[in-house]
Formats: sequence, structure tokens, C-alpha cells
Amino acid sequence: MAKKRAEREVSSGGIVFRRDPDGAARFLLIKDSYNHWGFPKGHLEDGESPADAAMRETREETGLGDLILHGPIRVIDWHFRFRGHYIHKFCHFFLFESPADQAEPQVAEGITAVRWELPEEALRVLDYDNARGVLRRGAEMARTLVAAGRGRAHPRPKPLAPADS
Repeated sequence: MAKKRAEREVSSGGIVFRRDPDGAARFLLIKDSYNHWGFPKGHLEDGESPADAAMRETREETGLGDLILHGPIRVIDWHFRFRGHYIHKFCHFFLFESPADQAEPQVAEGITAVRWELPEEALRVLDYDNARGVLRRGAEMARTLVAAGRGRAHPRPKPLAPADS
């Protein structure tokens, strides 16, 4: 008997952080329709890039409109069964920064709650094991951005005017 081949699905998601007044990064978690804490994500639409899908899904599920894309974090994959289908899912995750701290769970998207957490607490609260590695890498990237003075909270300095000769 031939082994059934997995159907491939591709989605994208966002790891969103904001900066506290002291510069500490807090990460946004969502409670999904399965009552699990994770990150906003969803399927790519026809012709959509993974980064565009991550931005769209993150905005749709959190109500955050003004997001800055800092770059890709990593792609994770897993296998599962759903309604008699064997699925191999790939999810591209991207790091976003938000100046806003008032995310709103989008009930129409299946999101029932949102919360901002420091990385250590977010790692404890996350219900998906494979999301922890994504968060760790996203937190490293956010720390680097903060230390380098990049991103929304610390605009780049203006170039110096030419010195008089």
C-alpha cells in the first residue's frame, strides 16, 4: 500500500514587539480560536508574498495598523491531520515593531484575547512548542535593534552638516 503524501500549506505570521519607556521589549501574544496562546498568522492569498501576508494577518488579528517590518525571523514547519487530510505546514515568521500598545483581539478572525509580555513570561505562556524558538530568535533581533539604536523608538540621527573649511 502506498504511503499517503502530505498536502503542503504555507502561511505567514508576525512576532510583534513594542518598547516600554525603559527600552524593554514586550511581545504580543494572541489567544486563538483553539484557546491557545500564540502569534498572529494565516494563509497566503494568491500572489501574496510571505512578508505581505504576515503584515496583513498581523493587522487583521490584532487591530494594529502602524507596524514596522524589521525582517524575517525563520520558517518553521510541522505535520498534522485535519478532517482526514495529512498536512505539512510551513509558516514564515517576521519581526514587526508597533508604536501602539493597545492591540484589540479581532473576534471575527477567531482571536479572543491579546496580551503584551516580556520575553521570559511570553515563553512560559506560549502553548505551541515550535513558537518558542521563533520568539527566542525574535527577542534576539529586537535586543539588537534596541542596542543599535534602530527602529521606531530611536530614530537615526540626522547627518552632520559639512564642516567649514
